[in-house]
Amino acid sequence: MSAAEASQRLDKWLWAARFFKTRSQAQDAVKGGKVHVDGARVKPAHNIRVGQQLKITRGEVVFRVSVAQLVDKRGPASVAVTMYSESEESRARREAAAAARRERRELRDAYGGRPDKRTRRVLTDIKRG
Repeated sequence: MSAAEASQRLDKWLWAARFFKTRSQAQDAVKGGKVHVDGARVKPAHNIRVGQQLKITRGEVVFRVSVAQLVDKRGPASVAVTMYSESEESRARREAAAAARRERRELRDAYGGRPDKRTRRVLTDIKRG
């Protein structure tokens, strides 16, 4: 990008950085308050610049990234990773959440898949104490 194009639409950047599969998914996430720029809720057409901090929530996963590069086209994943830098705290929190999800999945698989009605009630009683 040239010096004159020192900013880019937020939804387009999220799509190019491969946080979302389509631009419309990126727009919906921004409209739904799942993406914050420097701690503020913004619109999909908001222009972002290099160095700004983004908080991106995708399901249970929360990314805290800093914009490192602006690219006008969506490229391979190897290029998309260079467009941002994720904080170590964010990475550690994401990995811990992934480990917890794996543990829940392993527990579910150990008991033969999804619980039946009776087992769900027992699990609910255990959770409530």
